[in-house]
Amino acid sequence: MTTMDDRPESVAASPPKPVRERIYRHTLPTRITHWVNVLCILVLLLSGLQIFNAHPRLYWGQYGANFDRPVIAIETQADASGQPTGVTRVGSLAFNTTGFLGASDYDGHRQGRGFPGWLTLPSSRDLATGRNYHFFFAWLLVSNGLAYLFISFIARHIQRDLSLRREELSIKHLASDIWAHIKLHVPRGEESKRYNTVQKLAYLAVIFGLIPLMVLTGLTMSPAVDAAFPVLVDLFGGRQSARTIHFLVASSIVVFVAVHLFEIFLVGAWNEIRSMITGWYEVKPEKRT
Repeated sequence: MTTMDDRPESVAASPPKPVRERIYRHTLPTRITHWVNVLCILVLLLSGLQIFNAHPRLYWGQYGANFDRPVIAIETQADASGQPTGVTRVGSLAFNTTGFLGASDYDGHRQGRGFPGWLTLPSSRDLATGRNYHFFFAWLLVSNGLAYLFISFIARHIQRDLSLRREELSIKHLASDIWAHIKLHVPRGEESKRYNTVQKLAYLAVIFGLIPLMVLTGLTMSPAVDAAFPVLVDLFGGRQSARTIHFLVASSIVVFVAVHLFEIFLVGAWNEIRSMITGWYEVKPEKRT
């Protein structure tokens, strides 16, 4: 007869199940300003493409018109049958982008327009409404961003969670962190409770680089602002240069959002989204070796 003590140790003492740990990750002001930012950036992108469609060409310098040479252009041409085709030009390079850029289907037929209707706000050609959306949500983004910065500095969120330590700036550490992202490494345990170096650099670049640059270049395109602060025109090398930078910065923010969403789904979408709604985050236990 075999007793409990006679069984092998591996059978008698099975390892305990890891305890699920929950931490309060995001404060209420952080969650509110985050979701307001999501709404603002979405509306600004869609309405901005509506505005861009009014003249889908980008120039460098002070002037830009139909007969000037653009650095980037989304054009509509007619094929042999008279149907519109889309051609996107970047410098001297040309790409056929029919079906998306330059010519897309709308209301059952193909028409020439820079970006397709499903990517603009409103979806029909309405520059005035697009501008109204764009200007309103631009100021809402600025107000919300200033509120976020004020609250974050008072609560020491930026100083505590986003500031870079000296060792994080070493080439070896940066290379290791970038390689971990390339390998799609999923942080667990204590590692998941803090931002890694790549995350910090990305958030700092958006908060203190891309968004301020987008706001300043947007203001530079306003004749009234140019008259009051002509230094902005000189700073960006002309209103058309500011428009081009504005478009490229907006595109960079889109890339940031796309990578951000990919990372969310990689590490666990429900856990991440829930933490940005309720504030509570479930820490994944370390893998046993």
